[in-house]
Amino acid sequence: MARRSGMLTTDELNALIDGGDIDTVIVAFTDMQGRLIGKRVGARFFKDEISAHGAECCNYLLAVDVEMNTVDGYRISSWEKGYGDMAMIPDLDTLRLVPWIPGTALVLADLTWLPEQGESEGAPVRPSPREILKVQVARLADRNLAAFVGTELEFLVFDDSYRDAWKKGYTGLTPASDYNIDYALLASTRMEPLLRDIRVGMEGAGLYCEGVKGECNLGQQEIAFRYDEALVTCDNHSIYKNGAKEIADKHGKALTFMAKYNQREGNSCHIHISVRGTDGSAVFADEDAEHGMSKMFRHFMAGQLKAMRELTLFFAPNINSYKRFVEGSFAPTAVAWGLDNRTCSLRVVGHGHGLRVENRVPGGDVNQYLAVAALIAGGLHGIEHELELEPMLEGNAYGSEAPRVPTTLREAAELFGASSIARDAFGDDIVEHYLNNARVETAAYDAAITDWERIRGFERF
Repeated sequence: MARRSGMLTTDELNALIDGGDIDTVIVAFTDMQGRLIGKRVGARFFKDEISAHGAECCNYLLAVDVEMNTVDGYRISSWEKGYGDMAMIPDLDTLRLVPWIPGTALVLADLTWLPEQGESEGAPVRPSPREILKVQVARLADRNLAAFVGTELEFLVFDDSYRDAWKKGYTGLTPASDYNIDYALLASTRMEPLLRDIRVGMEGAGLYCEGVKGECNLGQQEIAFRYDEALVTCDNHSIYKNGAKEIADKHGKALTFMAKYNQREGNSCHIHISVRGTDGSAVFADEDAEHGMSKMFRHFMAGQLKAMRELTLFFAPNINSYKRFVEGSFAPTAVAWGLDNRTCSLRVVGHGHGLRVENRVPGGDVNQYLAVAALIAGGLHGIEHELELEPMLEGNAYGSEAPRVPTTLREAAELFGASSIARDAFGDDIVEHYLNNARVETAAYDAAITDWERIRGFERF
């Protein structure tokens, strides 16, 4: 694909630094919780030192909970190990401008070990979400295949600022619309100053924006970006998710990507994936076959279905993720596939090079690197074992007898831990790392006293 506007070569960045246009470079990576984290460095220091050698950060960043609390159970980082450093090595192919922050560029980094941590110097930090995806992309490349992915990320907009929302405990907020605005233009236009700044900002940061549409919940929107190679799309997803919040903050508004904010429709992140030959061939398509689907595509789909329940932890990583799976809500509950059928977990659309499967399980809280890695792992399992694809589901999957996606984080973790597909694809160390994350979240939830309990029990019990 053609080079994207907003992307920078090192020579272009250096020229901007020398000319005084760029004074800060953000070196960042995506953590387990899907957050973009890292550090800001002086532009001249980046040019002279960091671009070639990287920057250090504490290895606890892949071993904390969502509140940044240190927790037990991680092999890579602990008090006993001293919470040492790991290196952020810039991937210079990801250099880009950050138009919504003056004088700033950004580069995404891969994480590697330092020799002081008892690992081989320069060895990748395997639990890093980006590294987990890169391993699966390499497995495809070994078969002369490449994955192309698009993520459709929804969010809710509120007229309250983030700091005001914090003070209110994220309750009693004012949504940016008063009624269902799915595809509606009038009420969405009220949000257009914010939405336009997000779209234009993302274009200036190297993303290819397709458009924006209203969704069903109050203040709900979806901004879509053009598909790309799997790693590029997931990198862009991190830039967009973080940047949209920063831009909203500048507007005095807040937006959330949490899977289920209230009892109306949740925020989804439908993920479209197709596989092509590295020579560009449409390996998923066969015009002479039923539904135009090649044997490889049918095996890929069969693997997706076989692995879905076992790998749901990578599609739905939080307690709240499972509140979204409600029948009749456009969030899937049945493990089934169909042609352009939005009641199924897997929806097949397109033709030729565009023939693809949309996985509708992930919510807006998903870590996209992990989810896409799971999609590839499941698909490869089907290809390697030449699994036969079950008949497609016609009609309403909500009322079918198809197996169901897990309904709690605890159930998903149990399935993930027992999954030979997960252990074969990712390795025991990765499985145990993310199982520990699930155990930490489940324990925190079990210990919490909720508003629901107070309302039901304060006076009436």
